[in-house]
Amino acid sequence: MTTRLETLIDQGTGREPADIVLKGGQFFDLVTGELVASDIAISGDRIVGTCGTYTGRTEIDISGRIVVPGFIDTHLHIESSLVTPHEFDRCVLPYGVTTAICDPHEIANVLGTEGIRFFLDSSLETIMDIRVQLSSCVPATHLETAGADLPIEKLLPFRDHPKVIGLAEFMNFPGVIHKDPVCLAKLDAFYGDHIDGHAPLLRGNDLNGYLAAGIRTEHECTTAEEALEKIRKGMHILVREGSVSKDLAALMPLLTERLSPYLALCTDDRNPLDIAEQGHLDYMIRTAIANGVEPLAVYRAASISAARAFALRDRGLVAPGWRADLVVIDSLENCKADMVFSAGRKVTDELFATRKPVAPVGLDSVRARPVQAMHFGVPATEGETPVIGVMPGKIITEHRRYRLPATGNQTGLDLARDIIKVAVIERHGKNGNHANGFVQGFGLKKGAIASTVGHDSHNICVVGVSEDDMAMAANRLGEIHGGFVVVEDGEVTGEIALPVAGLMSLEPYEVVRDTLHHLRQAAYALGTTLQEPFLQVAFLPLPVIPHLKISDKGMVDVDRFALIG
Repeated sequence: MTTRLETLIDQGTGREPADIVLKGGQFFDLVTGELVASDIAISGDRIVGTCGTYTGRTEIDISGRIVVPGFIDTHLHIESSLVTPHEFDRCVLPYGVTTAICDPHEIANVLGTEGIRFFLDSSLETIMDIRVQLSSCVPATHLETAGADLPIEKLLPFRDHPKVIGLAEFMNFPGVIHKDPVCLAKLDAFYGDHIDGHAPLLRGNDLNGYLAAGIRTEHECTTAEEALEKIRKGMHILVREGSVSKDLAALMPLLTERLSPYLALCTDDRNPLDIAEQGHLDYMIRTAIANGVEPLAVYRAASISAARAFALRDRGLVAPGWRADLVVIDSLENCKADMVFSAGRKVTDELFATRKPVAPVGLDSVRARPVQAMHFGVPATEGETPVIGVMPGKIITEHRRYRLPATGNQTGLDLARDIIKVAVIERHGKNGNHANGFVQGFGLKKGAIASTVGHDSHNICVVGVSEDDMAMAANRLGEIHGGFVVVEDGEVTGEIALPVAGLMSLEPYEVVRDTLHHLRQAAYALGTTLQEPFLQVAFLPLPVIPHLKISDKGMVDVDRFALIG
């Protein structure tokens, strides 16, 4: 009986017909940067032949087209795409993303180990190769109320799962630098495995101490200067371009042939509407090339460089013996996927139909107490009031202060300066905490927007002009078991239900995409000037680390915590 290894050799040498042969096209050699005219022979899930002529049991004519390695998204939270892993697979794989390295940080903060199991079970069924990094910061900070707690003892049982790569983004960088025992226990347990970083604006000797703990990748760089220092200190930089965080333009000068081995691409994250309108990693590739980046540099970053950064040694090149994750595109510049192969399987609707479903979890996770308009009052104080300053295209915010008008004993809004109210409401059913404050930069003139997606502890976050509308929006979230809600003049004008842990829809991604379009229009009707108002709401309650103030710009300091924590 012929072994699998013998079959690979026989088909590679041409002694036997290959399972599939792509004929008449070229492949992009990421070693030399050349376009090579060649057949590509596939046996099972492996490439077995290039730079030659092959016969196959199935032969596919790709004349005039180019084959590149499948793209690797090196950091994302599938939950933030608002769909389940199965729907993410069906949505994104046709754009050429054959591997996604995810951190189930969002669902883990709501459901703990139950959420991680859901992702691992799903990853065994998807056509795309979904790899999981174990969430390192649950809760993200002791200053918020999360739905779960994941000490090292709860993470270790997942360590040897075949889909687990290592430890996910270590957000608590002050905890690393100051040797917090909980942080050190996790780092020590995964020392020598892959540990992903998360250290916005961290520089100098503090960065050295952070890296000395064995952290090797980073996706939070927002300037080329910051990224270059981290590259020089041994980090592999993940260039990010998502629905909210857009760092590609700032980091594009580093996307060169010389530095591409130390760069990769990530989304962190994109929603189905943006994917439909622009694409996924293919959008990043197109954009980079249109702005003068060498195709060799950006295609390396999208595949082989990413694979090497995460020790995925079987993918990233069009070469014999490598995993047959392939994208057939029209041109290097357009990067439009005409055909995609995942582990040697041509991606079709019929292929997606072979997956086994995974039961959803966290369908009762929104347990917030009902609120009324009076709960959104902010007592008047003397002097200036702290205000969160939204920075479009970034998840970091500015700490601002303004003298705000007062009515009686209450601090009021200042629409002339675009200052409205923000509130965070505990929704896990633990303590009913509720905090109010002010935010600048949404452009709202009326109504309210509310969300159960609230990084990182995923409590309810609501912004608005009308306290009545804020209360209606927050309460409606409980009725639909989580999601996004827009209220205008006492009427719900747009909503999307996200009942899976209050983060993901049970609907197909096409339904989510179309609903998001309507939701966006409802938000625009309130006057918002933000392209992604819902995800901007979701990032307002980011965790706060008061004992390490970075600067007045960047990670937010104690005053902001006092405002909305």
